Amino acid sequence: MPPGETSRVRFREMTLADVDLMTRLLGDPTVMRFYPAPKTREETAAWIAWNQANYAEHGYGLWIIESREGEFIGDCGLTWQDVNGVAKLEVGYHVATAWQGRGIATEAAGACRDYARDQVDTSELVAIIHPGNRASGRVAEKIGMRRVADRRGGRSPAHRVFAMEL
Repeated sequence: MPPGETSRVRFREMTLADVDLMTRLLGDPTVMRFYPAPKTREETAAWIAWNQANYAEHGYGLWIIESREGEFIGDCGLTWQDVNGVAKLEVGYHVATAWQGRGIATEAAGACRDYARDQVDTSELVAIIHPGNRASGRVAEKIGMRRVADRRGGRSPAHRVFAMEL
């Protein structure tokens, strides 16, 4: 069950019917500039399947975020990630370029933070952010996180880890 509505957005589970919307989002070079490459339609279908598996296993994952009027905005939610050999619950978000700069990511991530605090058995929430992605870093800080480490491993450059206690 996704978080409830906020003042501007609502959440819902992804389905394969969302593949075109999600391919436009995850295939957008601007949205994906801090990833190795934009995602193809096939990679996006796998992304949706991964989130559906997360819903089935955990009851949460990345959800579609829409305006209260039903316009597609992006995705935001909670997934388990490896942070230097330890599983950590991460809040993640992708917002379509037309919606960026309006505080939507902060609003949606804040709702996911609250959901994690109230619904998930964990004491910490993290965000793993490319060092060049200052906008995502600001979102993490606005919802109460602070930079605590760098994520080591196969990524170059090392990603920054922001965290907060729940």
